[in-house]
Amino acid sequence: MEFAANGLAGTRVEAIAERAEINKRMIYQYFGSKELLYQAVLEKVYQDVWDAEANLNLDQLPPREALVALVTFVWTYYLQHPEFITILNSENQLKAVYFRKSRLLREGAANSRPLVDEILRRGEAEGTFRTGIDPVQLGLTITSICYYYFTNQATSSIIYGQRMTTRAALEQRLAFNIETVLAIVAPL
Repeated sequence: MEFAANGLAGTRVEAIAERAEINKRMIYQYFGSKELLYQAVLEKVYQDVWDAEANLNLDQLPPREALVALVTFVWTYYLQHPEFITILNSENQLKAVYFRKSRLLREGAANSRPLVDEILRRGEAEGTFRTGIDPVQLGLTITSICYYYFTNQATSSIIYGQRMTTRAALEQRLAFNIETVLAIVAPL
């Protein structure tokens, strides 16, 4: 994926056309511009993650299991879809210009946003989670502890003197992420 590898500025429509084995004019005819093609790619990668998230059916699980499933999902998704992380990085470097322009992305975000809140409220109601946890902060924490590991694994491997991408290291980190999130929500 050219945008994931090179960002918006570094991507050439010619390279996309070559990889897709189509004429460059077809891309412009269908999308109108490189920027609109980038926005379509951004919409696709976000829609994919939101669709996968919706398929978890977390509302069918007890709150603790739902939270573990969510942390595991985020971790696994980032691991299996490194292009999502690089597109996310690119869009943040662009100050979310194309995300903001997209009605589809704004609506998708609005639909995804209540997920953590619903898990928290169910856990509070049954007494397995403490009350008063900010769902935005917890959601940010879940994505952050997964995201940081993958975006900084090269430097972290040097700093900590171990390969961060071995199976054992990945399993250990996921277990720690789950333990961390569960400690945050545990009753006081």
